[in-house]
Amino acid sequence: MGERPIFDHLSLLAEPVRVRMLRILAMEELTVNELVAVVQLPQSSVSRQLKVLSELGWIVRRQDANTTRVRFAGDALEEGAARLWDVVGDDPADAAAIAEDRARVASVLAQRRVDSRTFFGRVASGWEVVRAELFGRSFVLPTLVSLLPSSWTVVDLGCGSGDVLAELAPVVARAIGVDQEPSMLAAAKARLEGQGAVELVEAELTALPLASASADAALCILVLHHVEAPARALAEARRVLRPGGAVVVLDMIAHDREEYRETMGHHHLGFAPEDLARHAAKAGLRVTTLRRLPVDAEARGPGLFVARLVPADSAAA
Repeated sequence: MGERPIFDHLSLLAEPVRVRMLRILAMEELTVNELVAVVQLPQSSVSRQLKVLSELGWIVRRQDANTTRVRFAGDALEEGAARLWDVVGDDPADAAAIAEDRARVASVLAQRRVDSRTFFGRVASGWEVVRAELFGRSFVLPTLVSLLPSSWTVVDLGCGSGDVLAELAPVVARAIGVDQEPSMLAAAKARLEGQGAVELVEAELTALPLASASADAALCILVLHHVEAPARALAEARRVLRPGGAVVVLDMIAHDREEYRETMGHHHLGFAPEDLARHAAKAGLRVTTLRRLPVDAEARGPGLFVARLVPADSAAA
């Protein structure tokens, strides 16, 4: 059979999800279920797209025992298709999305290694399920939070409905939640009723009604992207820190999901490390650590990072 008309390939590549799937399969050979976990689409949709890609020779299927694995055709592509892929395969405009998919592929491969280990590896994986059935999954965070000094005052900036405050209150001397939304604070108040170590404050994060040097730590958990002027919010967080204190920021890595601006009121589409460092410097802070968190295969949002910031004139590492 001769080479297919170039317009067939153009039509195929006009669908962004197909291009995304090809990029993923160019990274790694995957099973259909693994590909579903990465792209987070229904299996029926993924299978339908794979059928189209297979018919035009863009992917190769391989049978491995009872499992079918799929990979990008690569060097086996028709000449016209290969020329088109040179144009769209590594578009710099899609760099953030490609990086996010690469992280999800890494997570899937890590799970594959767990599942394919020897008997003892499988027992260990099974023990996680048994442990969850016996004790649930909510004990890890309280265990880690108990490492905080009991004398500390911790401020949760953008506390929302009080999830983090509920974990902090039993172990620190004072937990302060700040949020600009009365409805969020009402939900937090109901949730935290009876926990005397908690205070709730309605305020903008760029103008905290808190005394200077009054807190040992300030948390910005999935909130900084909502703030129009992150440096101003970080400067306020720095102001309330006591000597030796730190600001912890957990937020999204830079991404290109523009719809978040309209649907969820995001001012910033995540933060690249250099962006966070720039905002921190304006606030008189410096980033001492920044770590990208492992991707949760069930999470549909962008990847996350956690960073620790200290006053720029602090000797802390």
